[in-house]
Amino acid sequence: MMPKQMAAVLFSEEKTQKDVSRGQRKSMITSAAFSFAFNLLYALYHFAVGIMNMSLWFVAMGAVYWILATMRFSAVLCGRRNDNLASEDTEYFVMKLTGAFFVLLSCVLAAVIYISLSQNIAARHGEIIMITIAAYTFFKITRVIIRSVKQRKNSSPLLSVIRSISAAEAAVSVLTLQRSMLVSFGSMESDEILIMNILTGTAVWIFVFTLGFALTIKGIKKGSKASCPEVRTKYHFK
Repeated sequence: MMPKQMAAVLFSEEKTQKDVSRGQRKSMITSAAFSFAFNLLYALYHFAVGIMNMSLWFVAMGAVYWILATMRFSAVLCGRRNDNLASEDTEYFVMKLTGAFFVLLSCVLAAVIYISLSQNIAARHGEIIMITIAAYTFFKITRVIIRSVKQRKNSSPLLSVIRSISAAEAAVSVLTLQRSMLVSFGSMESDEILIMNILTGTAVWIFVFTLGFALTIKGIKKGSKASCPEVRTKYHFK
């Protein structure tokens, strides 16, 4: 193959990869925008129910979804303002900010888990509703896994942040789903249910806290490199 032909092929492959990255970015940001609206409405619903019924658990769950909405809003805002794939500094700042929100989210989750266990709070639903909730929860888990696999070669910090937020929301959904399923269908003893809830709650808390810690560390390390003029020149950051 002639040098000109080889250069043309390499340029075409690079252009295709950039187009794929832009397509993934646009799709993820659009999805995050819809999820932000859903999280916000769900948070307001829990706050309203909690205030009307003087329920600390509903207020705490409202705080969970409010934090998720805030994280998604910052990601969507970053994506809308920086649509050229070159704003590494801003994206790593959002990554660090999201990591801090994750740590806050883990604290609120700890309160939710404690209230649920101490007051034995769990929503009991009918069979059809439980099947619907379970199907939607597993859909969210599957979507997170598929996106992680498809975008494994996309190193965009912003997409990593959005995937992490989706993973945390899926984990919270698993926690609430398990509690509802145990009281709706379970034939286990109360002590066994308590142990299951403690184990699941602890696993979800560790998962969310680890996500936040990892994002914060990555944002600090990579962000400092992206801000370095030598690194920006090497990787063609603008």
